Amino acid sequence: MGKRFVLAITGATGSAFGMAVAKRLAASDHVDGLQLLLSPTGRRCLMDECHLSGEALAACSPKIQLLNERDLGAGISSGSHRHDGMAIVPCSAGTLGRIASGTSDNLICRAADVCLKERFPLVLCLRETPLNRIQLENMLRVHDAGAVVMPLMPGFYQHPDSLDDLFSTFATRVLDQLGIHEEDPRRWKG
Repeated sequence: MGKRFVLAITGATGSAFGMAVAKRLAASDHVDGLQLLLSPTGRRCLMDECHLSGEALAACSPKIQLLNERDLGAGISSGSHRHDGMAIVPCSAGTLGRIASGTSDNLICRAADVCLKERFPLVLCLRETPLNRIQLENMLRVHDAGAVVMPLMPGFYQHPDSLDDLFSTFATRVLDQLGIHEEDPRRWKG
């Protein structure tokens, strides 16, 4: 039986990274399902930056199910709903702050809160710079609670030929944090 994941795209620039993670998870033979969440600003960034709606992204694969981020009654809002982890790519500083404070005012933050309390993998790909003290403290708080803080900092050692190379290489790293280890010719060889 394959794994099931949750992916959220929030309102920080870098939605192409989230799109790359969604497509890589959906294409993986190790993944049976992906529940996709978009914050209102995440929807706008996806459209502005990738010219893609959330519905169009979900239509890329039958494995992807688009959820309403306001539906606090969805399965992923409960610890009894089993899945294999969650990534927020990109994760806005506001979303980080709500997760760090335990504020579950939408399904994205509630699902992240469930991951922390149930010890499911939670990967937060923060997209913000420069960072203020509050954001740094919030990063430490979620780290200490069990999340992986993985800022959107792509590597250049693989000599990317395109932006898609950067997005895909970063997606490989996110999948690694979720326990999906796939071959990627761009991995560091030493």
